[in-house]
Amino acid sequence: MAKVLGNITADDDYTHPLGVEENFNESMYFNFFDPERQAGGFLRLGNRANEGKAEMTTTLYLPDGRVLFIFKRPEIANNDAFQAGGMHFQVEEPSERLRTTYEGSVLELSEPRQMADPKKAFSENELRRVKVDLLHTAAGPMYGSKQDDDETDRPAEKQFGKAHYEQHMKVEGTIDLGDETIQIAGYGLRDHSWGPRYWQAIQSYEWLTMNFGPNAGAMVSVIERDADNIRRGGVLVRDGRMEGLVDCHIDAEYEEGTPFHRSLTVAARTTGGEDIKIDGKVKSFIPLRNRRGGQTTFIGEGMTEWQWGDRVGYGLSEFLRTGD
Repeated sequence: MAKVLGNITADDDYTHPLGVEENFNESMYFNFFDPERQAGGFLRLGNRANEGKAEMTTTLYLPDGRVLFIFKRPEIANNDAFQAGGMHFQVEEPSERLRTTYEGSVLELSEPRQMADPKKAFSENELRRVKVDLLHTAAGPMYGSKQDDDETDRPAEKQFGKAHYEQHMKVEGTIDLGDETIQIAGYGLRDHSWGPRYWQAIQSYEWLTMNFGPNAGAMVSVIERDADNIRRGGVLVRDGRMEGLVDCHIDAEYEEGTPFHRSLTVAARTTGGEDIKIDGKVKSFIPLRNRRGGQTTFIGEGMTEWQWGDRVGYGLSEFLRTGD
């Protein structure tokens, strides 16, 4: 069984008792990237049982530059399982092995940036069927916490998720497009969170996930609630051992006139005092959004190639910005 760090336990891989908060959310997220086939993506399912619905996202980056995408809010009656809208997450061995599947429609985008205007994108592009079947196996420890005191002290409508953990994974499986099947053999990262959540509770974040083969990975996070409240941190996993990252700074370049990031540089320091520099180049990008209460949160999702010294890896660079 994979090592579990913090106050998380292997049993936390299952769903938790439904909280009383209207915006109680329990979600799992899995990303994956195959460096040889230049394909990847992410699957997310967030249960909002007190609202009677889930949030389901499938995003698939194909080798030829197309992106397949769908977002749904399927009805749910409880928080008993991660299964809604054609998506299903199954725990085969807690902390060690999980299976993700999705069968249903996706929007086929030859120009993924069209999703900056979802109404236009859905009117000008075709839906197609897809089957995704992936096995995620531990490539590092589970790390996180059941209780973020900073979040707990806030009212529910201001919380972003007080219980959260992540884990680097080996990923194998298939993306079946009907006329073509893409074999996936690569790496990724998963997370699991539960508690009150609104995407609009924070002003911005940058969340970077990186895998450099079977024995190395990293995660970097910069979360800004306001100009006076910025949290910078992350982890570095090497040969099964994990170190914290501190003093994390992300310098990004954007496509002219847009909030779409195209490259970035990460500077951080391990808790042991080692300086780390990692460069990223976005290989495929799709702009997404979440709306609530008159506010729109922009979420830029970039499949990213990372360079850390002589190591080359892949992962996701996710940039969130909330405005009016």
